[in-house]
Amino acid sequence: MTAPSTGTPPGPPVPDFGIPPQLARRMSMAEQHEYLRTKLSRRRTLVTAGAVAGGLLTGCSGSGSPTTPTASAPASASSLAKVPGSAVAPFGRHLAFGADPKTQMRISWQVPVAVRRPYVRIGLRPDDLGRKIEAEVRDLHTPELKGIRAALEQYYLHAALDTLRPGTTYYYGVGHEGFDPASPEHRATIHSFRTAPATPRTFTFTAFGDQGVSEAAATNDHVLLRQNPAFHLHAGDICYANVKGRGVESDAYDPAFWDLFLKQTETVARSVPWMVTTGNHDMEAWYSADGYGGQLARFSLPDSGFDPRTAPGAYSFVYGNVGFVALDANDVSYEIPANLGHTDGRQTKWLARTLGELRAAKDVDFIVVFFHHCAYSTSSHASDGGVRAEWLPLFARHEVDLVINGHNHVYERTDAIKNGEVGRPVPIGATTDPTRDGIVYVTAGGGGKDLYGFPAGVEESYEGHVREREAVDTFRWTKSRDTRAETVEWSRVRYRGFSFLAVEAESGARPRLKVSALAQSGERVDHFEVRRGA
Repeated sequence: MTAPSTGTPPGPPVPDFGIPPQLARRMSMAEQHEYLRTKLSRRRTLVTAGAVAGGLLTGCSGSGSPTTPTASAPASASSLAKVPGSAVAPFGRHLAFGADPKTQMRISWQVPVAVRRPYVRIGLRPDDLGRKIEAEVRDLHTPELKGIRAALEQYYLHAALDTLRPGTTYYYGVGHEGFDPASPEHRATIHSFRTAPATPRTFTFTAFGDQGVSEAAATNDHVLLRQNPAFHLHAGDICYANVKGRGVESDAYDPAFWDLFLKQTETVARSVPWMVTTGNHDMEAWYSADGYGGQLARFSLPDSGFDPRTAPGAYSFVYGNVGFVALDANDVSYEIPANLGHTDGRQTKWLARTLGELRAAKDVDFIVVFFHHCAYSTSSHASDGGVRAEWLPLFARHEVDLVINGHNHVYERTDAIKNGEVGRPVPIGATTDPTRDGIVYVTAGGGGKDLYGFPAGVEESYEGHVREREAVDTFRWTKSRDTRAETVEWSRVRYRGFSFLAVEAESGARPRLKVSALAQSGERVDHFEVRRGA
């Protein structure tokens, strides 16, 4: 099997916001945010239609609930009068569970200009959308940069649906004054979702990271949808509007890529809950001191984390017999330290408590953790020492069953790792027991962004193309910026191609996770099973 082409279609020109490299290399996200505010304030380019003082770079104007970004102030009358509501078509619909997937769903979408009275209609039949829920507006304003780009205003709309019935298919349409999804001319915009059953016997979820906007990314979405997943886990680096994503140097940024991304992803995310976490490219210094103002505006995620306002990518939920934990690895990354320690240890304390609660829950058989930076990988970014130091002892203590990462744009899977070494080999097709063998770590970074490779002399090894080796070289990235190669024994499967994970969870007398990695062709490149007490 050969890896697909990595070519991407040309996008709009990407500005570089000009933080001097000698300064930016020493800047945290908070320092970058303050520098940009000061620089742009001097240029007097901050005021755009519908903006209010103090809200432009934070994405937060007006007032809001303590667990969601604050709602935007009403747009000016002249802004609203420019385009009638009947001429404004919603786009970029994307779903996410609330803290309880059986009863809560969050519906989000975008409009190109400000609209009046946005809402969601919902019902049990597409021809009967009798329930109407008001939507919240969260706006982002990116100022004009003379000679580079015009000011950009983006309007994101969110509706919280609670008290839903478990295991039920709902139909919904999004609208606003002048655009009614229930009207005959707009019924094609009605879509559906399904809440989690109270006790599902089996279900499938999918996962990848590092998606971006490209033909490959769109193809992955289409292939993924054919798996009929109950939901999708996105391990960060969602859109790449922040092109460089280093967080410590001058990062080029074009928020228009978010418009392209949400249009691209809508074909799947309008019916499959899209559960994202935060990668290094998702830190955007423009909107808030922690870099997460943009994510808070664009996504509504479960409020089950320790602080949804300062770490929106950290949360948990239970679906069927599996507990899922999303983490913000920017908080612990040694490699990209722009937000290192930004939660002051609160995330790690919450993680310890949450893993303990999930492991003690009688109806939870498995725990799956997903985040961006790799705990174990031999590809370009290699393994992050901060992740290993802060979180791996907790994963081991609570016998996490599967860890999913992105960051490296390849597919790579380890043997079961215990005490930092191979606890037991897990060949393709094998079964592993975390209580005995240790934890399998998967890098699923082939979501659509340009692919990486492996160190020189390290061959790919995947289903139908196995290359048995006792050890392979990896770039070393642990406690210092050291890229000298080291030799490791835990790298079991390596595939350089666009791909994603499809995991089937089974409950009952012999619960198991059937994990498969699929190429864009749909061909399987890896599979194994996780069974506790096997």
